[in-house]
Amino acid sequence: MIAVTQVRPQITLEEFLEYPETKPYSEYINGKIEQKPMPQGQHSVLQGRLVTAINQVGLPQKLAHAFPELRCTFGGRSLVPDISILTWERIPKTEQGRIANRFEVYPDWVIEILSPEQSANKVIRKIIFCLNQGTQLGWLIDPEDESVMIFQPNLFPEVKIDEEILPVLDHLKDLQLSVKEMFTWLSIE
Repeated sequence: MIAVTQVRPQITLEEFLEYPETKPYSEYINGKIEQKPMPQGQHSVLQGRLVTAINQVGLPQKLAHAFPELRCTFGGRSLVPDISILTWERIPKTEQGRIANRFEVYPDWVIEILSPEQSANKVIRKIIFCLNQGTQLGWLIDPEDESVMIFQPNLFPEVKIDEEILPVLDHLKDLQLSVKEMFTWLSIE
């Protein structure tokens, strides 16, 4: 008996963008469709609390906006970071001044939360791609060891733990958050 493997031809970015959205979301990377893992409890809590904390600082003064699971299409890819933060002046808008539906720009700050079954290197490659396109800051949050790997252009990655304050965009300098404080959000006692 001969096993037949179906080879799926690469598709174009334009073809991918015509497909219906999936849950969990799919991303377009190097001509291939890759589905993100389904978020679990810790991931959901961290994502929700971070979006809220960032928007509490960024929205009132029109400094920046944090978006959960926002499709961003740029540099020949279509990615859905766990959290995309854009400075106010870079948020795509319609002619009526409303937030656009399609974001064809890179985020200024990208946050990814590692899921248990997710490849850290695959997520790191995605953050580095964003940095190479113009993103100013990337966080890779690892709930398992309660650390945050920080990525910035032209700097070696660094890992923050415990009481260390996490770096943020200059626009959001009033946001002071330590690694330890962020991970206390996971406790329900």
